Amino acid sequence: MRRWRLIRTPPRSGAWNMAVDEALLEAVAAGLSAPVLRLYRWRPAAVSLGYGQRGPRQVNLAACRRHGIDVVRRITGGRAVLHDRELTYAVVAPEQGGPFPGGILENYRVISGPLLALFNHLGIDGRLVPGKTRAGAGPLASSVCFTAPSSYEILCEGRKLTGGAQKRQGGAFLQHGSLPLDLDLELLWELLHPEGGQDRAAGLTALEHSVGWINRWYHPTLDIATLEALFLEMFAAGLDLQLVADELTPVEMQRADALIAERYGRDSWNLAGR
Repeated sequence: MRRWRLIRTPPRSGAWNMAVDEALLEAVAAGLSAPVLRLYRWRPAAVSLGYGQRGPRQVNLAACRRHGIDVVRRITGGRAVLHDRELTYAVVAPEQGGPFPGGILENYRVISGPLLALFNHLGIDGRLVPGKTRAGAGPLASSVCFTAPSSYEILCEGRKLTGGAQKRQGGAFLQHGSLPLDLDLELLWELLHPEGGQDRAAGLTALEHSVGWINRWYHPTLDIATLEALFLEMFAAGLDLQLVADELTPVEMQRADALIAERYGRDSWNLAGR
């Protein structure tokens, strides 16, 4: 049984969360850390943009300010995600070895296994997506991550239940993803709908048919503590791991602080891509 670090951090800002993920990726790539499973949340709620996105074209900045919601850009690809009432995970490990065969899609598939087991345990009919795209999400899919499933992500009744994105660096990879407990579709539309685009009613209809969350199907409603416990159980069993509770090292915290100053705390990085 392989030993991994389990790091559970309290709710923090979007800048801090993304900086910590990158600091852990650097540590694993440098051989300074064992593989890591990190569980975390966001305070305040945040919109994270994919690495290739630029803020004003992908997110309604005025609406984010109005609702007190952070905007941060990830080092991973993909599309915009609203992080609010959810459990977020980060897997940081060597590209090959242990449970991972090394290919990007294969590593996605490995991580999707415990997620699928989690949903099935809850009685939610989760199914793996065989390909990268599907029709029917409408124009909103150009910016919103949860309207367009990628390979080995999970749908229920045609609606996307999980979102994940991956970054490879120095022989290691970071995959972070979201498991929404609840989701406010009107808020999601307002935040991720740039001015002058798709009709609101049509957009909400597209979201209704494209987006899923756990408490949409699980009754009575599930709480975050129970979801975390189930996630850890399924992840450890599915990948045959011993998860050892740990904390960020002083070096990792120092590096995260530097990354906030250099990147994630700056509009030039988050909104202009510089």
